[in-house]
Amino acid sequence: MQKGNISVQTENIFPIIKQFLYSDQEIFLRELISNAVDATNKLKTLSSKGEFKGDIGDTTIEILLDKENKTLTIRDKGIGMTEEEVQKYLNQVAFSSAAEFLEKYKDDANIIGHFGLGFYSAFMVASRVEAITKSYKEGSTGVTWECEGDPSYTIDGNDKATRGTDIVLHISPDSEEYLEESRIEELLKKYCRFLPVSIQFGTKTESVTEGDGEEAETKEIEVDNIINNIAPLWKKLPAELKDDDYRSFYNELYPFSPAPMFWIHLNIDFPFNLTGVLYFPKLGNSFEVQKNKIQLYSNQVYVTDDVKEIVPEFLTLLHGVIDSPDIPLNVSRSYLQSDQNVKKITGYITKKVADKLSELFKKDREDYNSKWADLGVFVKYGMISEEKFNDKAEKFALLQNVDGEHFTIEEYKEKIKETQTDKYDKQVLIYTNNPVDHDSAIRACKNHSYDVLVFDHVIDNHFLQHVEQKQGDLTFVRVDSETVDNLVQKDIETESVLNEEEQNKVKERFEKVVAGGGGTIVMKAMSPEDQPVMITKPEFMRRMMEMQAMQGMAQGMPEMYNVVINTNHPLIASKLMKMRSEEKKEHLVGYLYDLARLNHNMLKGADLTAFVGRSLDFLK
Repeated sequence: MQKGNISVQTENIFPIIKQFLYSDQEIFLRELISNAVDATNKLKTLSSKGEFKGDIGDTTIEILLDKENKTLTIRDKGIGMTEEEVQKYLNQVAFSSAAEFLEKYKDDANIIGHFGLGFYSAFMVASRVEAITKSYKEGSTGVTWECEGDPSYTIDGNDKATRGTDIVLHISPDSEEYLEESRIEELLKKYCRFLPVSIQFGTKTESVTEGDGEEAETKEIEVDNIINNIAPLWKKLPAELKDDDYRSFYNELYPFSPAPMFWIHLNIDFPFNLTGVLYFPKLGNSFEVQKNKIQLYSNQVYVTDDVKEIVPEFLTLLHGVIDSPDIPLNVSRSYLQSDQNVKKITGYITKKVADKLSELFKKDREDYNSKWADLGVFVKYGMISEEKFNDKAEKFALLQNVDGEHFTIEEYKEKIKETQTDKYDKQVLIYTNNPVDHDSAIRACKNHSYDVLVFDHVIDNHFLQHVEQKQGDLTFVRVDSETVDNLVQKDIETESVLNEEEQNKVKERFEKVVAGGGGTIVMKAMSPEDQPVMITKPEFMRRMMEMQAMQGMAQGMPEMYNVVINTNHPLIASKLMKMRSEEKKEHLVGYLYDLARLNHNMLKGADLTAFVGRSLDFLK
């Protein structure tokens, strides 16, 4: 037996590994199985080059759990190691690189999942580790390396008959969760479900039917439990695949989820290597809940579902898989953000997504329109956050009106050019964020031949301002922000049937009723067909308050609105002016004001109860 010390300056490197990586302790299994996959693939490469002439045979990697002896074993049938290689790779190269890595990044709290520690990550969960190995090389004998989590180790011979390596982890008392079958199965499904070499964990029962017809007999048999798909869909060529293959793979990734709308197959090998499939899910009006559904792999090894440094943020709403060995996964996020390969990958994915949407828009406009309810959030988010995407998306971003019709921005500007251009030659796009609540205002707009758009998502407040800034020649006005005749602000003046003195008297009466409510009285001569009293909310102030509310800053701020009195409405110009009873005048003014508040869902509680009571009195 040979004994020795690993050459490393910091003798307490093992506690540092354990403490530093504690929150990501579970990655030890991924690292050790990845090593086993590498050893297996190296054997296949040597065989293909004629440097290994033996029979490769079964290369399944086995995961063996022994709860009684508190061991977890990762067994491969790969190239194995000679004693000289054990000395080199376990005692020198692997450990020195782990020590260097920890020294460099121990103060960085944002280390990405793939730590690059490989073999020595085993000591995060094991108090003792054995490597029982035999090289594929002719004439090799077995070697056992053993270490108890400090710089001392032993190397001894063994009688292992077959090539490959067993890594035996003697699980430490504080990590006994890794002796539970369910925990190991969970980790295997998370990290190893698409590895390119078969991974076996125990056995499972399958039903097999023997014989035909009446003589057919179904039996339960035990078979190896292979936990991974060694040839996942994204590694195949798009020409080999059908739509059902993509849908089936989506179901494999996200069981019980609604089917995706469509997908993009990524496949590029220059100037970087990247494969993958990105799916467009049915987002509807959801937003945050959909993030972190893209899985990042490196050569089919799962790394993370936190990909915001690799893809633009708006693309994190997509689902699917990205696999690239060119993304540097063993460095800090700050480095990752400045890496040129990552920037190229980000640009490539953004372009592929924009091209796909443009293709769908041109190929089948009707189908594209029907998908807009799910696509809209995604496209708007992309336009706001990504300049290059915005430039392309302006041609396929849609606006939808209250009648369910869809238009591109340019199409809509052409549609309203004649009717909704103001005196400054700016086009006025009228919209509602709640068609039900704004029904009367929408009807009034339609009576004046104005069109009304629908923007009812949390992102729309930002999107409207973004489009205004980019286009320059248009403005958005919510349907309840102005009176109908003032929305487009043409040089058209309507004369009031009331003189100035009469208007002042009406104003005084409404001021008494509105006093303390936060509203400002505005006298306005409008069409007799318009409502007698309307409540409008200044567009600029309303937008500002909505932005502040989204940031949690608008609590306690008084609501600002205008109470617009239509001096040409018969109830104002005729009925109110002719009433003799002061009490009846006060009741009518209060009732008209409450009707306007009711129309804006501003009448609540005791005020609403009182209004209902007065309405019943009127009926009596």
